[in-house]
Amino acid sequence: MKLGVLFSGGKDSTFACWKAMQQEEVVCLITVISRNPESYMFHTPNIRLAALQAEAAGLPLVEVETAGEKEEELLDLKQALLAARERFGIEGVVTGAVLSVYQAARVQRVCRELDLWCFNPLWSPDQEAYMEELIDAGFRVIIVGVFSSPFDASWLGREIDRRTLDELREIARKYRITLTGEGGEFETFVVDAPIFSRRIAIEEASRDYRNYNGVLRIERAGLVAK
Repeated sequence: MKLGVLFSGGKDSTFACWKAMQQEEVVCLITVISRNPESYMFHTPNIRLAALQAEAAGLPLVEVETAGEKEEELLDLKQALLAARERFGIEGVVTGAVLSVYQAARVQRVCRELDLWCFNPLWSPDQEAYMEELIDAGFRVIIVGVFSSPFDASWLGREIDRRTLDELREIARKYRITLTGEGGEFETFVVDAPIFSRRIAIEEASRDYRNYNGVLRIERAGLVAK
């Protein structure tokens, strides 16, 4: 089956892409760029670098923009899926949905309208097992957004390695947040993955942080040999 992957460049969509590739044929990535940083549906930090990640993965990218207005943004998602079907013949859509019923239900609804299969390989996982597998498989993931206590500015740009995962476990236990960041506590960006032929080198970035709310803006990046 030919699949298109809803792709944000964060850990979940990249990991879901890798999982899907083990079972079916991934023919393209699909990215919806929201002009609203508070989008209900779509990841926004450093979203325009999805094109660089697609190049690293050797996959074509279908990009559409949306104003990011609640529910209305689903019309733009529908246009993106229609474009992917027309250009690459997709028969199904892969999402990186982990716990968000709001997001998963809406993507499934759009897929039903278009007669596309919807595949959610990460749905409702054991969160510790998922994060362990992410690291074991060779994904290099950095934190590019924090939106909750107790994450201070030092977390921006940190790689999720075993030491960081230990800290996240303690924070999740103490503050009752999700280990995966699925509750919106943090956002991520993948700099290397098993599906990448080259890794991403961040050349210039800046931090915008205040009161447990901040983003690492990657202003310049390129592809380098692994």
